[in-house]
Amino acid sequence: MATTIAVLGAGSWGTVLANLLVENGHKVTLWTHHESQAVELMTTHYNQHYLPDFRLDDRLVVTSDLALALADAQVILFVVPTNAIRSVAESVVPLLAENQKPVIVHAAKGLEKQTELRVSQVLEAVIPADKRQGIVVISGPSHAEDVARRDITTLTAASTDVACAQAVQTLFMNDYFRLYTNTDVLGVEMGAALKNVIAIGAGALHGLGYGDNTKAALLTRGLAEITRLGVKMGADPMTFIGLSGVGDLIVTGTSVHSRNWRAGNALGQGEALPDVLENMGMVVEGVSTTKVAHELAAEQGVDMPITDAIYCVLYQNEPIRTVITDLMRRAGKPEFDFAQDSLQTDQKHV
Repeated sequence: MATTIAVLGAGSWGTVLANLLVENGHKVTLWTHHESQAVELMTTHYNQHYLPDFRLDDRLVVTSDLALALADAQVILFVVPTNAIRSVAESVVPLLAENQKPVIVHAAKGLEKQTELRVSQVLEAVIPADKRQGIVVISGPSHAEDVARRDITTLTAASTDVACAQAVQTLFMNDYFRLYTNTDVLGVEMGAALKNVIAIGAGALHGLGYGDNTKAALLTRGLAEITRLGVKMGADPMTFIGLSGVGDLIVTGTSVHSRNWRAGNALGQGEALPDVLENMGMVVEGVSTTKVAHELAAEQGVDMPITDAIYCVLYQNEPIRTVITDLMRRAGKPEFDFAQDSLQTDQKHV
């Protein structure tokens, strides 16, 4: 049975997911804030700025009228930048019909500035419980360009409401797109957000000319500190060796499709951050997330030396080679602190 779905955000990821859902037989309306973009997509069936070679299904409706997009929607999928989630959600609430109660889904990967909240927490705070069903996060190793080519892709649908996670899983599944369910929303969102920070570092190493040994070291130790913070906050450590943890870190930290990696690569080649962001033409989630992660680590008392080093580069104009030298000259330590890891895991289950 076809489901009526509103997809909010017509960037590369929102466009591809909306098109996939149409191809899966659902009634989908894609909303964009820009009227000119809506006209372009409806008349040409191409999203020239984000995916110039990807032709959209003729059945996909695109509009800049939010009320029209939300009408009768049983599922609302937010695919806007993290720091726009709150304002878009605030616009959605008064437009929901009295008995509509859609399932809320998001595919954003970041932490909100100022509040340090995860995206599901923002949505939970803004959209009253009596106006929605469960909140589901979809996350994992995924580039829009690869999904547009129908490359095999696997993601996680995470929610504390298992029935809602399973419903979302069913909406998206097809021959090339597979979802698994997970109840660890905190872990999935933290992995999704923090890997963007590490991906900036990975890009910077490439820009500086470092080889595979260095990149592997960064990704491995980056995953260790992502896990430390996530577990300290209450996440299941197993989540970080799953799709939204190591899976997403690999794809974001090694691919030219990753805007976070590309930003880091440009920094490594000597470009200034303002120029990098201006030339990107798209939001680089890892830049704002780095600041939030740096602050969270301090608040939680968690050692995150790579994240702190990237923070120093982005926000304190430290030379990249200087922070790399500082990282390498830190005092020696065990690879695994089993006593601390055990304590954090025990605390999580108290």
